[in-house]
Amino acid sequence: MSSVLVRRLGDCDYQKTLDNMRSFTDARTPDTQDELWLLEHPPVFTQGLAGRAEHLLATGDIPVVPVDRGGQVTYHGPGQWVVYLLLDLRRRHLGVRALVDLIEQSLVATLEHFGIQAEPDPKAPGVYVSGQKIASLGLRVRRGCSYHGLALNVAMDLEPFARINPCGYAGLQVTSMRSLLGDSCPDMSTVSDTLLQELERRLLAK
Repeated sequence: MSSVLVRRLGDCDYQKTLDNMRSFTDARTPDTQDELWLLEHPPVFTQGLAGRAEHLLATGDIPVVPVDRGGQVTYHGPGQWVVYLLLDLRRRHLGVRALVDLIEQSLVATLEHFGIQAEPDPKAPGVYVSGQKIASLGLRVRRGCSYHGLALNVAMDLEPFARINPCGYAGLQVTSMRSLLGDSCPDMSTVSDTLLQELERRLLAK
């Protein structure tokens, strides 16, 4: 299968990134190369298409941005890797469920590489460690092409998750690699290299 172009974009405003994803997807042709965008966002809550106001408990000074992905509300902030998957699913013969599985398997393999045993939950997309959510995902498919993607909590401030019902689940506990590994937590760059390798390996097999 065709290769994937990886863009390491650094710290990116959420709304501008969302606009760029939509523009990229709308302008695609059958020959457009698939891309993975790796980045971090400044503090922001994003409310998916199924989002309900009651899941926003006390957002304070953190903005809430309505978005066109599936799912409810989540939080993005520094110390969390976000990967947006801009893929032509028809060309890769990937259905949405298969793409969700691929993302979850990549996250589980990444965490296992650093000694963290994680697993997906078929009832609630994402990846969990002993019932605590460590990675979330949400996708949108337009004209057979995907955008949005995943968020992995590496070394972030988890307090803002207490201001919402994460992913629409009251009382859902959220964790991070730093919370689980302490001083042995790898740096952000090391985690991103492993995560991108796991994603690329699975995508290239399709």
